[in-house]
Amino acid sequence: MDVNKSNTKLVVTGLLLGLFMAALDQTIVSTAMTTIIKKLGGLESFIWVYSAYMIAMVVSTPIFGKLSDMYGRKRFFLMGLILFLLGSILCGTAQNMDQLIIYRAIQGIGGGALMPIVFTIIFDLFPGEKRGKMMGLFGAVFGVSSVFGPIMGGAITDYMSWRWIFYINVPIGLLSIYFISTAYRESKNTRKQVIDWAGAILLTGAILCLMFGLELGGSEGWAWDSAKTISLFAGSVLLLGLFLWAESVAKDPIIKLGLFRKRLFTSSMAISLLYGGVMIAGATYIPIFIQGVFHKTATETSTVLTPMMLGVVLSSQIGGRVASLFRYRDVMLVSVITLLVGSCLLGFVMDTETSRLVITLFMVVIGLGMGVSFSLLNISTLGSVPPQYKGSASSLITFFRTIGSALGVTVFGTLQKHQFQQGVQEIPNMNPDMAAQIKGGQALLDPTVQEKMGLSADIVNGLLAKLADSITYVFQWSVLLPALAFVFVLLMGSARMEKAAPGRQGAPDDKPGKPEPSYNRG
Repeated sequence: MDVNKSNTKLVVTGLLLGLFMAALDQTIVSTAMTTIIKKLGGLESFIWVYSAYMIAMVVSTPIFGKLSDMYGRKRFFLMGLILFLLGSILCGTAQNMDQLIIYRAIQGIGGGALMPIVFTIIFDLFPGEKRGKMMGLFGAVFGVSSVFGPIMGGAITDYMSWRWIFYINVPIGLLSIYFISTAYRESKNTRKQVIDWAGAILLTGAILCLMFGLELGGSEGWAWDSAKTISLFAGSVLLLGLFLWAESVAKDPIIKLGLFRKRLFTSSMAISLLYGGVMIAGATYIPIFIQGVFHKTATETSTVLTPMMLGVVLSSQIGGRVASLFRYRDVMLVSVITLLVGSCLLGFVMDTETSRLVITLFMVVIGLGMGVSFSLLNISTLGSVPPQYKGSASSLITFFRTIGSALGVTVFGTLQKHQFQQGVQEIPNMNPDMAAQIKGGQALLDPTVQEKMGLSADIVNGLLAKLADSITYVFQWSVLLPALAFVFVLLMGSARMEKAAPGRQGAPDDKPGKPEPSYNRG
């Protein structure tokens, strides 16, 4: 890529703003959701405000990644920004929950373009010795957005209007569009392109079936063993098989299957998937544990993840900076061992008697183990593929991390509900019908629900204790994920970051079709 050196800072600023905006919207909605439900209604379908965004992003991510390889990064990054801003404005004007869900899907499509292309542009812009620092900076954006998202969502909702949690994206997005459109210059790729329509359609269908199966499975009318739920998963498997066949014969596939023959590439994807599951477990169940055990309100727990996310920010920076000094495997070994220790602490040491300070320290350990992956896995992935596949490769990191989160939410949710229901049966004088109504127990955190159900103080305390036990049970199972990731870290081999030749300002060997040196070492 041919980028004017004097404009690099503006390009980086534009990329940071775009990534922050997309990452922020995954968290800022959470604390405003209660107010949104009161204003728009739709309690029975509010979960789709989150799901529509995630499904749309997962579907569009690999497609935009491939298109950016074929036709250039700039146009599709700008397209993603415009779609995201359009969705944000529409979300702010929504008059009912159905409209909000549809508009969030538009946001998700835009987000699917922003996240992978950001990291690909950074890899194009900077030589090897600077990539680690920049990847660490951009990886830290996820931690920063996770810290400030819930806080901003609560403050904006309380002092302005819930609609402004979406309108706030407009000035951020417009600045990003201005910086990227005026400062970013990329070379033209004259290679003849063929769009793999069959692959795009089959991949979209496979992902939609899987995500709908995960979202709907276990809900009312969609039992896990029902014909409808099984059909969705079967359809996903069938379409995935057809997609793999289509990619094997396509002239210019959406996902080049040959990349998975590289041990470093495949290991990075697997680690991203497993880390996504660990992170969603922490982000979902630590606030519930704190809320139930320490009797905090939802607003008071909006900052409960701050210690973990600060650990993510710090270790993302460290991981990026040391990437050029050590082998990828060595850095990730420190990361996965730290994450394994943190998961063990949450699963086997934390209980209802553990102090808030000690739990905070456990969360910091989890964050320190997690953050390295945000910077280093992007570096290891992009360094293991030829330049013409960097957009696809970067998108797959986001893709697998998001799929890991989706699978984690479903599997851990099922485990938690099952364990909670078993615990409820041990509570004396507990009405079985009432126990069935509270399912996973999260509704008990709302005092109005406790009052509506007519639960005594002793019963409530007993239920909250069982809720806490079911959450530690989830963390015990989550230990399997970093343990399995440890195996894939060992499989990363001896690959390490290649440094650019002296005097080079861009990525080494960035001519289309010519692989980078590290591609032959992974």
